[in-house]
Formats: sequence, C-alpha cells, structure tokens
Amino acid sequence: MLTPYLPYPPASGGQIRTLNLLKYLRAKNEITLIALYKNDSEKKYLPYLKPYCKEVYLCKRPEKAWQPENIFRSIFSVNPFLIVRNYSSQATSTLKELITKEKFDVIHAETFYIMPHILETDTPILLVEQTIEFKVYQHYVNSLPFFIRPLFSMDIIKLKYWERYYWRKAFLVGAVSESDRMTITGLEPSIKPVIIPNGAGEEMIVDKLESKKINRPILLFVGNFFWLQNTEAAKYLIDKIYPLLAQAIPSIQLVIAGQNARDKLRIPDREHIKILDIDPNDSELVKKVYANSTVFVAPIFGPGGTRLKILAAMSSGLPIVTTQTGIEGLDISNNKHVLIANTPLEFVAQIKKILSNKDTYDKIRKNAYELVKEKYNWKKIAAELEIAYQRIKKA
Repeated sequence: MLTPYLPYPPASGGQIRTLNLLKYLRAKNEITLIALYKNDSEKKYLPYLKPYCKEVYLCKRPEKAWQPENIFRSIFSVNPFLIVRNYSSQATSTLKELITKEKFDVIHAETFYIMPHILETDTPILLVEQTIEFKVYQHYVNSLPFFIRPLFSMDIIKLKYWERYYWRKAFLVGAVSESDRMTITGLEPSIKPVIIPNGAGEEMIVDKLESKKINRPILLFVGNFFWLQNTEAAKYLIDKIYPLLAQAIPSIQLVIAGQNARDKLRIPDREHIKILDIDPNDSELVKKVYANSTVFVAPIFGPGGTRLKILAAMSSGLPIVTTQTGIEGLDISNNKHVLIANTPLEFVAQIKKILSNKDTYDKIRKNAYELVKEKYNWKKIAAELEIAYQRIKKA
C-alpha cells in the first residue's frame, strides 16, 4: 500500500481512512506500507503503524509545498503541481527494490498522485481515489481573484490529464462515492470503478443515544481548516447564517472547532461564538465537543470525496443540517437522516424546525445513527476492499 501521507495521527480524512483500513486488513493480509512524510518529526509515529503492517517504509517528500523548486518544476514540466509537491525519489527507489525482491499480489495506491512512484510492473494496481482532485483544485482556483486565475489554468489542465491517465493505467479504480464513480465513468467510459466508501471512526460511535436538551442550543461545525471547503463553510456559517439565526433565537451559541481554526479563520471569539483549536491527537476533546453540542451545521459547497465530519456527527448522535453537496457521496436522505438547506434562509428555517420539534430531532438523529452503524463501519468497508483485492488477484 502506498500513501502520500503518514497514516498517523488520524488528523485528516486520508489518514483516518488509511489507519482504519490497516486495522482491519491486517487480519487476513500481509501489508507492506510505503508512506510519504514531510518532516522528520513525523517518524515518531512509526510505532503506531508497525502493529498493522509486515513492513513500513517512510519516504521523504518536499517539506514545504510552495518552495521555489516545486513551483519551477511544475511550471516547466508536464506534471501538475500536486504531483510535483508529492513526489519522492526515495519512494520510487524503495518500491522498485521491493518489487524486484518480493512478489506482491496487489499494489494498492491511495490517490492518483502517488502513482508516479510505480514504475513498470506486472503486479496489478488498485488505485483508490479519495476525491476527484481536478474538481477540488478547480473550486480552489475559482475562489481566487479573477486576474490570478489564468496563472493556474494550465495546471488544472495538466492535473485533469494525468488524473485520467493514471485511472487508465490502474487495473482497477476505486471511488469513495457513487457521485465520484459516475464522474470517473463519465470521463473514461471504459473504466468501471468499484466503490470503497469512507467510514465512521469507531471512537466516535456512542454506545447509545443519550437524551439532549434543545432549549439552549449549541451549533457545531468541525473541520481541518487547511482545506478551503472548511474555511468557506465556517465563514459562511458565521457571516451569513448565524446573524439571522441569532435574531430568531438570541440564546443560540456557535462553536467552530478543528485543526488550525484560529490561524486560518482569524476570527476572535464573540459573546456567543467560540473558535476552538483541537490537536489531532486529542480524540477525547473531539468527542466532548460533539457530545456537548445540539446540532451539527455544515454549509459545505466545495466538491470532494465523502464527508468524514458528517459521518462523525451521525456516529455521535448529533442531528445534521447541511447542503446537498454536504451529503454528496453518502447514501442518506433529506428529512430522514439529515435536513438539507442551500441558502442562509433555508439553514435558519431547518435549524428552527429541528429545534422546535423534539420528535423530529430524535427521529433524524436516530435514523442517522442506525445507518452509520449498519453501513459505514470500517470492518465492512475493509471486507469490500478485500473483495476488490481478490478480483484483481484471480485475474
């Protein structure tokens, strides 16, 4: 298995995904993990991965994304910036040596931009796309001032070209959602991806749904604020939704929590708004934040993968109000598992609706909680992944 990050600590969606897959795959598989890292301080996490793998190889990639060498190589080569900044010559040589010495049944690549490290081989490749990267980067470019956008347009073209190229190069492609699967097939009709979804972290699944008081509500949004989609959502919530909501429910409070929250949002605490930084290792604080809140509100408009934050809220028993984009890729329904809103006024109406009716509140959270336990648990997802491995191996 190749990953463009160290799968510990479980701080980002990719890290959470890989760590949970390793936990369950180890029972029936011998896994050799090649993981890229940026900073030598990350090596201290190696002992957390060794119990799940036969061997672990850590390979250095550029520490800083926007260093001059990366920018120069991206501009004056056929490769997009995403591939350049995640390339490790050490990973390429390590993988070449391993394939020469040992026989592997499958090479599992998490993300297309790890694929350039795989030289010619007869070993079948399963490429799992955690998101459709060119769509995510296009959304980022669209958020920039119009006069800057042309500077990035060529990189988007290169990104889309190479993403599609590596889909074709893999023996089998995996997507995390039905919408991503349809995007891949729409661009490359000959490719028939399998779906290997994301799951809910076991540490977030509560034993039972405790009764919640809804008369003094606390709204919650959690995210890693290195990602544009999360900073957009938080600012939309603070600037466009909360002022309208506070007029209707003056006592309502808002908590924005996650990695780099204060640094990226740069919004001071107000009387009823709290910005909370959470260290990725502090799982107890994460659980406490969810447990102390009343409604999870996620005004997500950016594309990409499936939403681990939504699954975490479902697992913890928090009812959710989010956008249609926010549930993209998840098999959940409006008015059954979540409430959907796509404008500030719609968000206010849906939040008022769920807070004014205890039966609706309990129904939504119960349906979501039962669904996440049944469908989005990592044990089942790892079993689906093993079926994909066997399909490749037999071929």
